[in-house]
Amino acid sequence: MTFPVIGVVGGGQLARMMAPAAVQLGFTLRVLAEGPDVSAVAAVASSTIGDYRNLDDLRDFASGVDVLTFDHEHVPGDLLRALQSDGVNVQPQPEALAHAQDKIVMRRAIDRMGLPNPEWAEVSSVEELCVFGDRIGWPVVLKTPRGGYDGKGVMVLDTPADAGRAAAWFQGSPLLAEAKVEFSRELSALVARTPSGASRAWPVVHSIQVDGVCDEVIAPAADLPADLAASIGAAALRIADELGVTGVMAVELFQTPGTDTGFMVNELAMRPHNSGHWTMDGSVTGQFEQHLRAVLDLPLGDTRTLGTVTVMKNYLGGDNVDLFSAYPAALAAEPAAKIHSYGKDVRPGRKIGHVNAVALAGESLETVRNRAERTAAILRNGPASSKTRKENA
Repeated sequence: MTFPVIGVVGGGQLARMMAPAAVQLGFTLRVLAEGPDVSAVAAVASSTIGDYRNLDDLRDFASGVDVLTFDHEHVPGDLLRALQSDGVNVQPQPEALAHAQDKIVMRRAIDRMGLPNPEWAEVSSVEELCVFGDRIGWPVVLKTPRGGYDGKGVMVLDTPADAGRAAAWFQGSPLLAEAKVEFSRELSALVARTPSGASRAWPVVHSIQVDGVCDEVIAPAADLPADLAASIGAAALRIADELGVTGVMAVELFQTPGTDTGFMVNELAMRPHNSGHWTMDGSVTGQFEQHLRAVLDLPLGDTRTLGTVTVMKNYLGGDNVDLFSAYPAALAAEPAAKIHSYGKDVRPGRKIGHVNAVALAGESLETVRNRAERTAAILRNGPASSKTRKENA
């Protein structure tokens, strides 16, 4: 029996973090990369430079792979259907992936399932936007249905007078207008599903955003009522099943105390997700291994946690441009922290890695959060920051 070859479209950090799981299991991972210097190229044995929007590039890359999967959700559906017609095993399939590619398509699906959505509408002009806002009440959140991430493609409009700011966004295609949800915190439910319909879920986590970018994840979410956690987990599994999702899917949610359901669906991602990076060190099976198992239709791994709590802390580009220079200080300061670097050049505000901290016996959540934050701060700000933090402790 030969081991499978998995093709990943996209060369970002998600493809990079699939590599260790593939090596461990004996799989061959190939990446269609945007350029020679993207994150995944240094981590995989075989990479091809190509354009995911070009069918010839996709066909050349898909030749000889056992399954084609994704680092991102931007490959046009018509190209994926053409690959399927060629006999390529595309996972997730384009019919499912469309719900992560287009937020309007996703909102319609959540409505059909009767799951809690914010009030929303397709709007094609500033006038239609104002009609929607006047009907449901301001403020209104305006989103580009395709391509937005990490806070990009999102505009909050507080009053009708603000709506004029959105005029340049109307380029002939409808935009998504939503009621601004009153919520206590953001949550994420991560699940995996195989083509044959087996599925597993990880615990619901608390995702903390700063300037529209995921900053920290607490797994499992602290003080989340058991019945609400169960309802959210069941909803995520139902979404995966009814949409025919394969691989890992993240359902991003708002916790909404005082509503009938206690939560609302925000967005979907059909790939490993930032809110699931904690699983690399805090779960029996990490999301990257699980994704590879799932798209190959293999039995899924155990998703139980390895500690009472795990904290994931992203670190963005900051004052320290030489990350490795900070490793001695970071590793010495917090030997129990796990550092993950994405192999990217440092730029201010760019997501360049994360730290995982798993609770040791008897440790409090605050202790674990401090461990993750301290390690990330040393990496972000440089080795001198470890001395300052010690002196100020």
